[in-house]
Amino acid sequence: MSGLQRFEQRLESIINGAFARAFRSNVQPVEIAAALQRECDNNAQILSRDRRLVPNAFTVELSPSDLERLAPYDTALADEMTRQVQAHADQQGYSFPGPIEIAFERADDLPTGRFQLRSRAQAKVTGTATDTQVRRARAFLVINGGQHPVHPPGVVLGRGTEADIRINDPGVSRRHVEIAVEYRHAAGGHERVHIEAIDLGSTNGVLVDGQKRSRSVLDDGSEIRIGNTVMTVRVVEEQFGV
Repeated sequence: MSGLQRFEQRLESIINGAFARAFRSNVQPVEIAAALQRECDNNAQILSRDRRLVPNAFTVELSPSDLERLAPYDTALADEMTRQVQAHADQQGYSFPGPIEIAFERADDLPTGRFQLRSRAQAKVTGTATDTQVRRARAFLVINGGQHPVHPPGVVLGRGTEADIRINDPGVSRRHVEIAVEYRHAAGGHERVHIEAIDLGSTNGVLVDGQKRSRSVLDDGSEIRIGNTVMTVRVVEEQFGV
């Protein structure tokens, strides 16, 4: 029995066949599961002789009618598909940069019975900030959906364990970039946040708003790319009266 057949049997046991009856001639779960496996196979990035990196964040686009039929079972389906993708990765010797995530989205331009799949390698990001530091932060880095505070004198981002914000991205150096932070006095006695991105001699460089730079002043909304990871600077102005 193949892995996809076992997947179908487990899914049917979870939802007592309701999902299969609801979909009938529409998108079948096994088709999505097979597409997820192919997406890994087609996007495997060779890092070494024994390690191949594959996407870990998947978005399945469905027609409005298919998504409506899926809604009652999306959690169970995503859980089972996650296990299936992990089993396939274990069999093929693939590595993921972070946890597997599978989401379902509506696509109004898709007909019933058709689906599209998007994937990306989304690195696991680990920070060291405490809850107090998060609450008091005047600026943040938004990375892969998470907010990471930046306080004076700054933080170092990289792949190594010595980084303040660790990003499990093979394109990121162990110490890749420093986000330097300084509070400066402005007119009226207010303080403003001054933020800079400083390349720490990384292998692949630092892109700020699409331009490769060794040092750059950052503003609210500035976009930084290191390796395959994109982050956005957010400044909470009302907290410091700028």
